[in-house]
Amino acid sequence: MAEKIKITTEFIKLDALLKFANLVGSGGEAKQLIQNGEVFVNEEVCTMRGKKIRPGDKVELDGQEVIVE
Repeated sequence: MAEKIKITTEFIKLDALLKFANLVGSGGEAKQLIQNGEVFVNEEVCTMRGKKIRPGDKVELDGQEVIVE
């Protein structure tokens, strides 16, 4: 089951979301996983750290899903 994360801004950058959702321990770890193509946004591989994630987007890492509200 996907975890829901509520943001109060228009968007959150992908690397920041991974930290905010506790899917990674550090920004460096987020950067590495994103560059290695291990992070999916809306079921597609995303290699852009600064990708803007908006409400309704789904982010997945290692089988853990986060839906942004």
